[in-house]
Amino acid sequence: MVPIGQKKEEKNMNTNIVKMSLRALIVLMGITMLAPGVLAAGDYDGWGKYMGSGIALGLAGLGAGISQGSIGSAAVGMLAEDGSKFGPALIFTALPESIVILGALPLFL
Repeated sequence: MVPIGQKKEEKNMNTNIVKMSLRALIVLMGITMLAPGVLAAGDYDGWGKYMGSGIALGLAGLGAGISQGSIGSAAVGMLAEDGSKFGPALIFTALPESIVILGALPLFL
């Protein structure tokens, strides 16, 4: 039997996790939006273009890794319940990799 106060603590903890995640997402989005500006404003003989490309690729890889961890565990749970859903599980697991491809785009521009 779970005490009543424990459910309230769990709800508060989940709310705090969501708030922290949204704050981190906003900060990372801001940095990602600055990366092409660093690339465009940097002189082509200096480190500006390399820093902008590195920030864009690094943040894209970080976001893809975080999302792929959650999606992968959900896909494994879905396959454990119903093995016929392998196709959608594979698609959902591979989908975050497109984020890394879009993050690597500034490397070639």
